[in-house]
Amino acid sequence: MPDISLKTIQPKILYFGTPVALITTIDQQGHPNIGPMSSVWALGYKLVLGMGCDGKTFSNLIAQKECVVNIPSINLQQNIESIAHLTGVNPVPESKKVLYRYEPDKFTTGGFSAIDSQIVKPPAIKDCPIQLEAILEQHSIIDFDADGKPDVAAVTVKVVNVRVHENIVVGNNHIDPQKWSPLIYNFRHYFGLGEALGKNFKAEI
Repeated sequence: MPDISLKTIQPKILYFGTPVALITTIDQQGHPNIGPMSSVWALGYKLVLGMGCDGKTFSNLIAQKECVVNIPSINLQQNIESIAHLTGVNPVPESKKVLYRYEPDKFTTGGFSAIDSQIVKPPAIKDCPIQLEAILEQHSIIDFDADGKPDVAAVTVKVVNVRVHENIVVGNNHIDPQKWSPLIYNFRHYFGLGEALGKNFKAEI
């Protein structure tokens, strides 16, 4: 390895390369909402979602206790960016007024197609190749704003149903990594996957 010098920095965010997810929820009246996010990781059938406490996604999920975690492919980047500056909260929270505007119908605005879920009440996004229906297990406030109000939460959900586009399935229960290309959020820039470099010893296909 060549001699490389190091520099100490303080970046605003640490999104060093995580998949984009679109969280669909419903409010008490049954109106659906889409919340784009990139703070999601999986361990078995448990997902941990990092989300702002002032958003519609968080309030819907805490109240209704169900969601769908839709994982988009790279071809949906423009659709996602078209709703990235929108919020389902009305009036728009003070913390979002500068960059966001209210939009009650993100499905239409983003050009997404809704499809009924099989187990949970929120709809899934038909356009997303992977749709994970999930129920709320717990949440923890992990950061507070300057006024002491909850700002960011870590939300744990349990996946109860997995649906995927058939064209990315190999065998009965495996997703073909050669055909599936998730959209990656890399320091607030969108990327796809590069060429395959190899596989882990636990890989089954």
